[in-house]
Amino acid sequence: MLWPLFFLVTTIHAELCHPDAENAFKVRLSIRTALGDKAYVWDTDEEYLFRAMVAFSMRKVPNRETTEISHVLLCNVTQRVSFWFVVTDPSKNHTLPAAEVQSAIRMNRNRINSAFFLDDNTLEFLKIPATLAPPTDASVPVWIIVFGVIFCIVVVAITLLVLSGIRQRRRNNKGPLGVEDAEDKCENIITIENGIPCDPLDTKGGHINDGFLTEDERLTPL
Repeated sequence: MLWPLFFLVTTIHAELCHPDAENAFKVRLSIRTALGDKAYVWDTDEEYLFRAMVAFSMRKVPNRETTEISHVLLCNVTQRVSFWFVVTDPSKNHTLPAAEVQSAIRMNRNRINSAFFLDDNTLEFLKIPATLAPPTDASVPVWIIVFGVIFCIVVVAITLLVLSGIRQRRRNNKGPLGVEDAEDKCENIITIENGIPCDPLDTKGGHINDGFLTEDERLTPL
């Protein structure tokens, strides 16, 4: 009794799952390309895992929460690791619409890829467009980065203002000193008249140049 039942089930599966069948999808894996020397062998255990991941994805779709691994059929498996699959509805003995399967695969594409250590380029669903990986959260909040940039700009601006003020103050201090030095040099100039060195009149201290004093003025005290 079991052999006829097994033969009937196999026949039904063959009718539902075959290349280019309605609601069927082709999958192609490049395990060697992705993993190199760490590539694993595609066997019945890997097929079971794939069917489990598809069933898991389908259970996320509304009204498909009862999908089981046995509802996912694989066929035409090749050594280069490519095959076709369909998802069946046993209660009605037909395959589920391709749109539902495609939606479920797209929503869980990253979970399926991770299960086989592959990505969208090495695990290809030929009729299902690749999805972008979800954006990763930045380790540092954006507002902290913006605040840091603004803070650095303010610090640099304040530093430049302080340095500019110091430089201007030094320039202002050097101006009067230069004038005073010039006056001092002029006061210390010794003139020579008739071969006799004469000191100029010290206007600040009120001193008289001895060169212009007469003999009596020099000898007679005031």
